[in-house]
Amino acid sequence: MAMAMAMAMAEALWLLLSSLLFLSVSAITQTKLTDNPADELVAVLNANRTAHKSSSLADNPGLACIALQYIKAYQGDCEAVGESDAKKPPDSEFAQTFAPNCGVDASTLSPITGRFLGCQSKYVQPSEAFSMLIKNEKSLEILYNKNQTEIGAAVTGTDGGAPYFWCVLLSNGKHNSSFVLEDGVAKISRPGCFSGANDDCSGADVSSPFGHKWVYAVTAFIAVGYAFGYDHSL
Repeated sequence: MAMAMAMAMAEALWLLLSSLLFLSVSAITQTKLTDNPADELVAVLNANRTAHKSSSLADNPGLACIALQYIKAYQGDCEAVGESDAKKPPDSEFAQTFAPNCGVDASTLSPITGRFLGCQSKYVQPSEAFSMLIKNEKSLEILYNKNQTEIGAAVTGTDGGAPYFWCVLLSNGKHNSSFVLEDGVAKISRPGCFSGANDDCSGADVSSPFGHKWVYAVTAFIAVGYAFGYDHSL
């Protein structure tokens, strides 16, 4: 009887964990297809602008891809990000490196009229990133400036983990004629996400420091449960 009860418990555990694995994989797939923290940050920034009677900014994927390249220029050095005396990539990099890496026609680059960059050791939600990036009255003045027309946002971890960088670039370029993509689609660069690209973004890898590892742990538990049940049926 004890053996039969053990077999029944093992089978129940196997069924339960199998169901959890199925739901977890489904959730991850849905997250990858629908979640992009860079898009969410743009939505937060635009909502803040409209609440202060400024128009929404056009989300330009070419500009957003350049924002991701801007992050990558720091090579994971979180300490280089700071106040006005912090290191910044040379402006020449926009035409020489960032635009070609994104497939942006360099002749369509427009002035960058606002830059917000932040770095933290842990991942935060886009609404929290807003508070990290918009720190003072000067930042708000730049954000609310009525001459701003376009926005591009990017977020990435270093090799898919900490530290996490957030970058927002603003421009006063003309919609549909600035930061134009040569092939109509921005070049995807991993790791990282940028706004406006309808990109699946590997969202789970960006938003969770654990990535998909916990799914493998669940799989391992299922295997153990199955083996346990199999051994007792011998």
